[in-house]
Amino acid sequence: MTILVEKSLYINGEWYTGQNTKTNINPSDITDNLGEFSQASKQQVIDAIEAAKCAQPKWESTPLEHKKKVLQGIGDELIARCDELGKLLSCEEGKPFAEGRGEIYRAGQFFQYFAAEVLRQIGDIAQSVRPGVSVEVTREAVGVVAVISPWNFPTATAAWKIAPALAFGNSVIWKPASLTPASAVALTEIIHRQGLPAGTFNLVLGSGAEVGNTLIHSSEIDAVSFTGSVDTGRCVAKATAANFVRCQLEMGSKNALVIADDADIDIAVEATIMGSFSGTGQKCTASSRLIVFDSIHDAYVDALIKRMASLRVGHALCEGVFMGPVVDKAQLDANFDWLNKAKLGGATVGFGGERLTLEHDGYYMSPTLLLGTQNDWLINQEEVFAPMASIIKVKDLEEAIVTVNDTRFGLTSGIITQSLRQSAMFKQQAQTGCVMVNLPTAGTDYHVPFGGRKESSFGPREQGQYAKEFYTIVKTAYQRPY
Repeated sequence: MTILVEKSLYINGEWYTGQNTKTNINPSDITDNLGEFSQASKQQVIDAIEAAKCAQPKWESTPLEHKKKVLQGIGDELIARCDELGKLLSCEEGKPFAEGRGEIYRAGQFFQYFAAEVLRQIGDIAQSVRPGVSVEVTREAVGVVAVISPWNFPTATAAWKIAPALAFGNSVIWKPASLTPASAVALTEIIHRQGLPAGTFNLVLGSGAEVGNTLIHSSEIDAVSFTGSVDTGRCVAKATAANFVRCQLEMGSKNALVIADDADIDIAVEATIMGSFSGTGQKCTASSRLIVFDSIHDAYVDALIKRMASLRVGHALCEGVFMGPVVDKAQLDANFDWLNKAKLGGATVGFGGERLTLEHDGYYMSPTLLLGTQNDWLINQEEVFAPMASIIKVKDLEEAIVTVNDTRFGLTSGIITQSLRQSAMFKQQAQTGCVMVNLPTAGTDYHVPFGGRKESSFGPREQGQYAKEFYTIVKTAYQRPY
């Protein structure tokens, strides 16, 4: 498929060309050029900031029912067009069509959920300690919000940031990842059709070095919500702190799935397949460490390898494909660098570890299982973002929990067990923001908080009603009548 894009920047209610363009290549078939997308100049980013600043008060004062209608309309169109837009997303990101379609549908649900939240902005009334004085506690919009989103969930992650920002009366400047511009333009077109005040929502494509840095260093921005690497997150935190701009960071992970001695092998295998290899392992919630009790190790590994052998890798739009390509050549090269380091360190490849040559020329690799690894190895301490998981043996639950927590990250963790005692201990002691029992570590709901601990997250939680902690400011008003 080929998409011709002449104007892909959206500033102050209008579409613009940029200073240059960037080619969008289909990772399932690198001969397929999905289009040339405009890249914003520094001045265009500044123009977007100014437009958002001017528009924000008007949007915040817009009647609630109209705001609800706008967000509901965005959500409804995303869901109605999930087949079409899911295909587009899968073509540029590489995830199989079923996952691409599902992501678009979920993005629509985010907007629908926050459409309802528009009408639930209720404050508190308190008695003052001073006689005759009343106290009201309300929430107001933060102001201008910069959203910086990743390529692995190009529509869903953006939606769970943009939807609450708009619901609570903020204006938005969105910088999506450079690898997935077509999905960003498609979402922006939908938002444009809802008739928001010009400048309320803006799209600026471009590099982190120019567009991203301009946003995070601006004193005219009131908040930055970022999802990406730890190193970039540190830069965002440092830049925003200089201007006392609030920031929300979702960063790296090294999630663990524990297979306890009483685990149902079938449940354990399916949870591993979905958690470690769906989305080509390119998820911040992927289970890249598989912590297995000695007593069940051999049975689990044998069953897992048999199941991995049945997985079909191929073009994202081909029927029956479980795993698509890696997103680009740089990521593919990095995956094999990590694999080689792991083998040099003593790991054994139990399955996979191959660059695949298929019908279409794309960035394909097989799902990979590493055996005989130790938790302190680099492969088990750094985020790899690949369809690659390592087996780590432990003797019991106590050692398993210590191993789960022995990382600088803390996003998700899980355990497969039939024991209420073991699951209760795990939920209490796992040092992660999300804990799963008899489920994959990947997969969360949109109406409850999402986020991690340690170097995985910084700032208030995302999603659900907890989103208001970041996108609003509390005001306490005192009044004494005449």
